[in-house]
Amino acid sequence: MADSRTVFCAKFRKELPGLNEVPWPGALGRRIYDEVSADAWRLWEDRMKMILNEYRLMPWQKEAQDLVARHMEEFFFGEGNALPPEYKPQ
Repeated sequence: MADSRTVFCAKFRKELPGLNEVPWPGALGRRIYDEVSADAWRLWEDRMKMILNEYRLMPWQKEAQDLVARHMEEFFFGEGNALPPEYKPQ
């Protein structure tokens, strides 16, 4: 599947293939669609599973969604969010 759009990824700090659809509701989802690469989103999915398990959250609960959204925002756009320039995704 060829990605037709690229974004300047907030996580990797370079131009990379973007997501094919908005991955989260609301303004945060739109910002992720506009500023986060598909590779960075895959990294986030692993982190999100860890957060859900660590806090024993049920993804359909509003409180869980709010907590995940806060972590997501920090992961992509917070202080120290960028990976080292030499990091190579697997």
